[in-house]
Amino acid sequence: MNVNNAEADALTRKFADIAGVGITDAIVIAMREAIQRRRQEETPRETAARLLQKHGVGPTGVAKKPLSRKVFDEMWDER
Repeated sequence: MNVNNAEADALTRKFADIAGVGITDAIVIAMREAIQRRRQEETPRETAARLLQKHGVGPTGVAKKPLSRKVFDEMWDER
């Protein structure tokens, strides 16, 4: 693998140093962890269901009015 990006190279070397592994192993570990985190994230459908439940909107009914901007702002602060 040839990395032509200075930031990617620096981050990989820093991670390798922290993990006490070589560059190749650092890339493998980082990619495995990134893939695992992505797979554990909520799907858009799960996010919608969680927000509907949190704000008392029935899953089978149609909301009469849109959720407030505050609701959307809070959504980004939860993670």
